[in-house]
Amino acid sequence: MSVEFFKGLDAFPPVGERKAVVTVGTFDGIHRGHQEIFRRVKAVRDQGDYDAVMVTFHPHPRVIVTPDQIPMLLTSIEEKEQFVPDFFEGKVLVLDFDKKLRDMSAEQFVEEILVGRIGARKLIVGYDHGFGRGREGSIPSLQLLGRRLGFDVEVVDPVFCGGKPVSSSRIRRAMSGGRYQEAIELLGHDYAIYGTVERGIGLGRKIGYPTANLKYNPRKLLPPQGVYACWARVRGQDRDGMMFIGRNHFNPVHTITVEANLFDFNDDIYNEELIVYPKEFVRNNHKFDSTETLIEQIGKDKKYIMSLIRKGEKQWQ
Repeated sequence: MSVEFFKGLDAFPPVGERKAVVTVGTFDGIHRGHQEIFRRVKAVRDQGDYDAVMVTFHPHPRVIVTPDQIPMLLTSIEEKEQFVPDFFEGKVLVLDFDKKLRDMSAEQFVEEILVGRIGARKLIVGYDHGFGRGREGSIPSLQLLGRRLGFDVEVVDPVFCGGKPVSSSRIRRAMSGGRYQEAIELLGHDYAIYGTVERGIGLGRKIGYPTANLKYNPRKLLPPQGVYACWARVRGQDRDGMMFIGRNHFNPVHTITVEANLFDFNDDIYNEELIVYPKEFVRNNHKFDSTETLIEQIGKDKKYIMSLIRKGEKQWQ
């Protein structure tokens, strides 16, 4: 899809004669509910002479609003730039969420930014949408503003999964609670971890299973620790592999690492971008008495993962 990213209001093109169908939100996870909103934006755009515009925020608004309760991210800002084009077509305005924006009234935000700067003639939001100072920008207040300022408001109903609405917070709870496959089902797509490849302790290469160690966003919510079957996108290519998330007990630093062994791939990719997709949980992380027992277990892990790939009769990506 064709997407243009604009970082900051000053970078966004002047409104001119633009008529825009706009959606506003953090869109953390780009989950099934978000995807339904994007489908409605596309449908409206295709039916009339509209520009499609997504307004989102960085950092996550709760960094400023509730700094003592900041959620881990399902989708970092770097990942949004990578993956929004898979689901949305149009202009994406990333607003810097600071104290000034926090203290802006909903009416001021709508009148000055959505209508005056972006040219909103139709606003499409989720059923639980709220924004502005104290989340005063409720759906009824948006509808009142729309009648006064000349735009329509469409409310997208919740998407249900397992009898409950899909939400970013529900996905975080599932991920943090070890229910990884449930989180994937709620997302509606594979979970991606984006970063650059950095040097590790080199143990993988020494034992015959070289790994790409990922330098990821520290606010990223990682899946439960353990070994996964995975696929990865590197240098524009998709590769199957296996990956590890957790504390490497042979590493004295004991930080949580994300590292992937990509099958039939031995290129030097230090400092390059890599996107890893944990596909299926294989086993928990545990401490090995020696490198020999580690090598034996990794061999078993690879054999099992290769059987999963053969069973699928194709690559996962």
